[in-house]
Amino acid sequence: MKFAVIVFPGSNCDRDMYHAVKDVLGAEADLVWYQTSNLENYDGILLPGGFSYGDYLRSGAVAATSDVMNQVREQAAKGKPVLGVCNGFQILTESRLLPGALMRNKGLSFMCHQEELIVENNETMFTSGYEKGEVVRFPIAHGEGNYFCDSDTLKDLKENNQIVFTYKNNPNGSVENIAGIINKDGNVLGMMPHPERAVEALLGSDDGLKLFQSIVKKWRESYYVTNA
Repeated sequence: MKFAVIVFPGSNCDRDMYHAVKDVLGAEADLVWYQTSNLENYDGILLPGGFSYGDYLRSGAVAATSDVMNQVREQAAKGKPVLGVCNGFQILTESRLLPGALMRNKGLSFMCHQEELIVENNETMFTSGYEKGEVVRFPIAHGEGNYFCDSDTLKDLKENNQIVFTYKNNPNGSVENIAGIINKDGNVLGMMPHPERAVEALLGSDDGLKLFQSIVKKWRESYYVTNA
């Protein structure tokens, strides 16, 4: 499986993501500059954290208008996995690939520490390696991670089982403790905590590795079915 790690001006977690999938997971990966106009040769797309375009206007708002996001939309429509972490999650909401928005943390301050998450849905291509209700530890590092959506959207998220991760102790004020959601088709996941920074026990947790392993497992199953 080959991943594209999209790099925007201001990305600062791209190397972490690249290391996680290439060196730890053992998959193929390229750092792909945001002006790239073709992602056809990649099996999965990763939008890393950081401060794309300095978070001008709103976090992720400028990056959402870049040419590469048209390609991300096209590849997502084909069913390829797309993972957006932190600023990547913000870009996905600004691109309308995921519903809702990310606002300033309830305390109006930047947060950077480990958080415990609850796996609410383990029946996705990103979470099949976890148990439902499993508690995992991922680091957070954000100032605008307060997930918000209106009541109708929240109802849809619940009815369609799109809430994938919740915070055990909500640090930022997110509605319903939401830490990560998926689209209705099940192939676009956005989350504020950083699984790519939790793939080695030396760093304090390797709970994030299962997420990337789940993606590869689903890809392999699909690949062998398609090419059988």
